[in-house]
Amino acid sequence: MRIAIIGIGAMGCLFGAKLSQVAEVTLVGHWPDQLAALREHGLRFIAPDGRSQTIPLNATDDPQAAAPADLALILVKSYQTPQAAETAQQVLSPKGMALTLQNGLGNLEQLTAVLGPHRANLGITSEGAALLEPGVVRHAGTGHTTIADARETAVRPDKIAELFASAGFATSLSSNVNGLVWGKLAVNAGINPLTAVLQVTNGFLAENATARELMILAAQEVALVAAAQNIVLPFADAAAQALAVAQATATNHSSMRQDLANGRATEIGAICGAVVAAGRRLGVPTPVNGVLQTAVQQAEQGIWPAAAPPVAILQQLLAQVAQAKTQSTDVTDDTDFSL
Repeated sequence: MRIAIIGIGAMGCLFGAKLSQVAEVTLVGHWPDQLAALREHGLRFIAPDGRSQTIPLNATDDPQAAAPADLALILVKSYQTPQAAETAQQVLSPKGMALTLQNGLGNLEQLTAVLGPHRANLGITSEGAALLEPGVVRHAGTGHTTIADARETAVRPDKIAELFASAGFATSLSSNVNGLVWGKLAVNAGINPLTAVLQVTNGFLAENATARELMILAAQEVALVAAAQNIVLPFADAAAQALAVAQATATNHSSMRQDLANGRATEIGAICGAVVAAGRRLGVPTPVNGVLQTAVQQAEQGIWPAAAPPVAILQQLLAQVAQAKTQSTDVTDDTDFSL
């Protein structure tokens, strides 16, 4: 199978490194330093056990160089999906298909709008990766990848699952498409924004009582919004699932934490922002997600207590959540998180 991976960050490189062992793979992206490193030296890939190897990878900023692809794997930030959809249209063969493994809501819909319903599909993955520097990626933790098989697509989901499995990714199929997306959203909303504003590893959320409480509340809000839409999550307890993931990935630095630390835009709008918007539409209060959304947005703007210890920031977040609950309204962008 000929694969174009759209996105040359940590996750794009992780999937590129492993899939290149079983398929013809080209990475497509526009980050000059990363492209230069991959072209000149290949990818230095550090496995979860610490072993390191250099893997040659084809990388380009020209979509035509990756065409014609049977599969376009979308691994960019959610706010980059419209551009990724246009790139996928350029790289895919007439019978090719795009598969999104991104965070957040709305990615499949944006791909479908450009490619058509039979040429786009979605999945979720709990694989973890960290970009240490251009050309160097650490596989931060093995996880599980699930691909939706509820729709007729140009490339059969079971064929993709077989290919992923042959590359070493534990992969399964599911017909519960909305449940998959909202299930991952519950975990992301619980873990990502807190690790970002606190600048801590995932494990801190499981160990610290206050952080654990906020993580659980955020995940539970997502579950309530999903339930209001009759969406069945792929697990019985969103809070327990978020806690289990935080414990299983204790040493991981979430993608949102990495983005904030490196001055990049985050996916907060497609995660907590999407939950808040859906909650408003459905009449389901989401004060914790609202607080976390505002905190990350202000952190992106530099309006946050970067020098404050996590414990102090947590107390401020708790106070804002209590205020939002008392007022029975979502927090707004006017909320002040300065300490």
